[in-house]
Amino acid sequence: MTESFVKRDSFLPFSKPTIRQIEIDEVVDSLRSGWITTGPKADRFEKDFASYTGFPIALALSSATAGLHIGLLALGLRPGGEVITTSMTWASTVNMIEAVGGTPVFVDIHPETCQIDERQIEAAITPKTAGIMPVHYAGAPSDMDPILEVARKHGLWVFEDAAHGVGTLYKGRHVGGFGRLGVFSFHPIKNMTTAEGGILTLRDEELARKLRALRFHGLEKSAWNRYAEGGSPQVEVMMPGFKYNFMDIQAAIGIHQLASVGDFNAKRRYLASLYDKALSDIPEIMKPEAPKYDHFHTWHLYVVKLLDSARMSRDTFIAELRARNVGTGIHFRAVHTQPYYAQKYPQWIGKLPRSEWVSERLFSLPLFPMMTEEDVLYVAMAIKDVLSHARG
Repeated sequence: MTESFVKRDSFLPFSKPTIRQIEIDEVVDSLRSGWITTGPKADRFEKDFASYTGFPIALALSSATAGLHIGLLALGLRPGGEVITTSMTWASTVNMIEAVGGTPVFVDIHPETCQIDERQIEAAITPKTAGIMPVHYAGAPSDMDPILEVARKHGLWVFEDAAHGVGTLYKGRHVGGFGRLGVFSFHPIKNMTTAEGGILTLRDEELARKLRALRFHGLEKSAWNRYAEGGSPQVEVMMPGFKYNFMDIQAAIGIHQLASVGDFNAKRRYLASLYDKALSDIPEIMKPEAPKYDHFHTWHLYVVKLLDSARMSRDTFIAELRARNVGTGIHFRAVHTQPYYAQKYPQWIGKLPRSEWVSERLFSLPLFPMMTEEDVLYVAMAIKDVLSHARG
């Protein structure tokens, strides 16, 4: 290692949730109350999230993947129906299209931002196309105006994958409410967490009624409504449904996380600005670019690309960072190159050159609110140390 570089004693993880005493106390209160599954706190969390985003309806679930699943069902996606989306996403986006019998149709990305290339969507439409699923990547929004214009022109629904998007704005409006549906994730690495969990956002009450039934056994009433004082235990199954309900224990964490997510996002934005400066003199690293259109970036991820001038593979590079006590993530390996999809849909290999180029080179640097300025500077020093050894 270089003479100026001193390896830190502790490992710096890629991500770490901000769990404080206030969340712990609220969880304990739920345990003592007797309402540990879906109850009054889950109801409060939904109302709080709707208020925060400005959408009239928010339906919390056990995960964002569950939201993708029942969302596609409620939108009427049928076997053979095509959904245009991006390969630069976590697999659940595409898995749920596949799981309900739909067919994913990929378009390429803008390599600088990793956002879906909205210019390619219209050419991908066929008579089988049912909808468009843009992914708001890494805390920045997709360019929604042209996507919505194409959808209206062809009579398609839009379902926003906003798993990375709590607090993200597009032209002054919160993501997740431009199309028929939006879905958010509260996984521990996200900008706010409920341990596990997700939420659907929408404006259509009839669609919401169907989603409420689908998320809990096809029932019109939740357990809270049935067993609370004044409720009736009688149930009616309106359709085959699933067990995707959101628990009060999760909500106990979420109501305080949501109240603080503005502060969390502000810290992320500050850390990202420090990375921008600290990495500015490293030509082998391509920093993430923000979209040119009006938006508010919440920096869920700080994703860089290792250029060929580094003279080593991305996987070797991140192994070297780990040896220097720096954790990283890969967000993401392009879905169409994953074994299942490459085997079933081999026609996509080589047809998404930007996604494939980025997929082979990207990795995510540590970014979470409890990080310090010194942590960011250490990561930059570790990167420089790895590169200095590669240069010999």
